[in-house]
Amino acid sequence: MIKRDELLKIGHFNKPHGIKGEISFSFTDDVFEESECKFFICELNGIFIPFEIENCRFTSDTSAFVKLKNIDSEIKIKPFSHLDVYFPKKYILQQESSSSEINSWDYFIGYTMEDEISGNIGVITDVDETTINTLFIVENNGEEFLIPAVSEFILGIDSEQKILQVRLPEGLI
Repeated sequence: MIKRDELLKIGHFNKPHGIKGEISFSFTDDVFEESECKFFICELNGIFIPFEIENCRFTSDTSAFVKLKNIDSEIKIKPFSHLDVYFPKKYILQQESSSSEINSWDYFIGYTMEDEISGNIGVITDVDETTINTLFIVENNGEEFLIPAVSEFILGIDSEQKILQVRLPEGLI
């Protein structure tokens, strides 16, 4: 079973394109482009389901037309309209061995945030990009903290143990 913390949200499907099962896809992270992984994951009825990519035609730096395997009509692709699209983090970690760049703050969902002075702050459960400053939503024993997602705060990343080591300004927590 695929779990949310194993996934990175990379975009969303828009509306069907044509009658052969293609759909418009807007993405915020093109990590899928050079990966060995040839499927996207969508959440349907609360379950994360992989769908094999048959074809992907880029129309700009942030959009493409996608054809999923065994989806061959406008009627079959229509239920995918406006669904979020996810990508498995494990394939991103394989790519990082050649590049240490992380393209999205969503990558850290599921990581434990540890401050060098305060210790365990909690688990990053979401990322809020609706404000001017991107925020990590960190939960610890039912309490929620909003921590600015700022690269200057990050001291280290332990991808194996899923720990984000930070140095937060005094008084932030």
